[in-house]
Amino acid sequence: MATEDLEWERSKISNQDMNLLKRLGFTKKKDALRFPHEESYPSPPMEYRVSFVDHLIRGLSPPIHEFLRGLLFVYGLQLHQLTPNSILHVSIFITFCECFLGVQPNWALWKRIFCLRRNGSHGVAYNIGGVVICVRSDVDYFDVKFPDSVQGWRKRWLYVHEESSDSMEYNIAPFDGKTKILRRRSWDAEATEEEKLATEALMTRIRELQSTRGKELSGIQITAYFLRIRVQPLQARKNPLWMYAGDEDVERLSTDLSAKDLEKLIRRISKLSKKDTVPSSCKVKPFCSANPLPEGHLVLSSLPPLPEGGEVEERAVVTDDNQGASRPESGVGGSQKSAASLEKENETEVTSSTRSSLPLLLQKAKGRGMKLSTLAPPKLILPVLKRLHPMPGKKLWVFTMLLLSAQKLAEANRRADALATELEQSETTRMKAEAKAATVEDLQKRLDDAKRALEENVAQHSAREEEILGRLESQSRRFVRRTHQEYELENPEDDELLDALSLLEIHSTEARNGLAEAEAGLSRLFPYFFKKKEEPAFLIDLAKCFTSNEDLGLQLRQEGLKVGVEGTMALIAESQQHVDWSRVGNTGEIETKKWQSLIKAAKPSSKKILATLGYIPAPAPSSSKPEVK
Repeated sequence: MATEDLEWERSKISNQDMNLLKRLGFTKKKDALRFPHEESYPSPPMEYRVSFVDHLIRGLSPPIHEFLRGLLFVYGLQLHQLTPNSILHVSIFITFCECFLGVQPNWALWKRIFCLRRNGSHGVAYNIGGVVICVRSDVDYFDVKFPDSVQGWRKRWLYVHEESSDSMEYNIAPFDGKTKILRRRSWDAEATEEEKLATEALMTRIRELQSTRGKELSGIQITAYFLRIRVQPLQARKNPLWMYAGDEDVERLSTDLSAKDLEKLIRRISKLSKKDTVPSSCKVKPFCSANPLPEGHLVLSSLPPLPEGGEVEERAVVTDDNQGASRPESGVGGSQKSAASLEKENETEVTSSTRSSLPLLLQKAKGRGMKLSTLAPPKLILPVLKRLHPMPGKKLWVFTMLLLSAQKLAEANRRADALATELEQSETTRMKAEAKAATVEDLQKRLDDAKRALEENVAQHSAREEEILGRLESQSRRFVRRTHQEYELENPEDDELLDALSLLEIHSTEARNGLAEAEAGLSRLFPYFFKKKEEPAFLIDLAKCFTSNEDLGLQLRQEGLKVGVEGTMALIAESQQHVDWSRVGNTGEIETKKWQSLIKAAKPSSKKILATLGYIPAPAPSSSKPEVK
């Protein structure tokens, strides 16, 4: 079977991922994480290992818990070879053991529940995420509701700090992205009879937690619990989770997440639909400092075997590395074969390649319990075989039966290969559809977030405007008078913007009032200066009429004098009196005082004359000298 590296490429950790890691508290410790720069292939610094963002949000955090260290050692794996769902399996198991069973994570119990299988497509075994931890089919365990696939998780890789131990074999193996994954006997290791007896009470407790009506515990409840308390299950800790002390606990990675962030995170790492509610608490109260372990409680301890001067037996490599590489999850997860039976089967398949075809077919036929008597002798094939390969009749009949069985087996294999190809095509189509749906859903979420942000921004601006308007009204009421009055604040606050706005409002009001009064005054004057013109509708046009280069007052007085002279001439002509017109306009010969006395003496008569004519002139100051045009 070919091994595919899935082509390591430059890490693509988005700003959204960085913000999430910051909210979760991973960046609080200075050297816990390091992010790659432009390298397209991981090159971790000394004492760092390669992991993924989707590992961290599922409970992983440096320094790594000793139970996970033991699993990686026993199974001969590196962190990057485990899928995100496998990491979540370990996190849930550790949380369940410490919070609901009151024991350390138990290696014997783990072997009763879990086994490992290869992860890959038809004919190809992945190296990045090439191993899957799954539940044995004969075990009733919590329904975790894992997503069918985690989109793009292999592209979001980073470096996590691995604290050194005195024993180099105890540390996680240094990163090697090209190391081939070897299937080991430990992948299907089963608990011994002694281990089964020791963990039977724990298995009974698991069944009770699943079947007690009203207090059923689920994998989603356990996941939500360790995310809510902000303690990473896969981090090396001083205290187990049954000693969790609440908000003041020293193991907390960050403060509480908001309800919205917690719900989004749980939906991201599970396949809960929008209709499914996210549990706000566990139906079974977990052990903690507020709910301590009962008195006399026995705390079992069973860790995966770690090296003490040599290899552990479970790490032996199975000879046939291809076995179980592409089997469906249900088949591998429920494998009930022992390590010895698997080893025997593998050895049989490998050594058979050096044998002849006839003994091999016979051996496989016997191994599968085939009854040759159930097949009718092929009468048409026997004569041909006699010519090609003469042999005794009984052996020839057996050989013919084996050939037919091999033919049927080859046909079955071809049908299986065709079905596997169709399954791979349907899987590819499904993954594309999921990616498209995830993209649409992500765009919809981003649109909703943008709408909410815009609404919040508008609300903030509206509140700010209302505050400014209210304060402006309060400032305006402090004026005793608006005209010719200095602006003074009573108990002013240190807000230069509001003070400037208040001054602007006051001066604007003064300007508006002045313009209104000017417009009214000019409108009253307009008929006297422009009798035959229509008054403009706008103040600017009206003001332009009065800014002419001509002296409008002089023109008006000359016009009035002309009318007076014409009227006087008309009265004299009507009275038929003789007038020396050559001296009428010569006012220079008359002294100023005499002219004023004559005007004064003529006023009563001129008023009567004008009243008779029906004209009442407006009062105007008299001039010392008449103006003659």
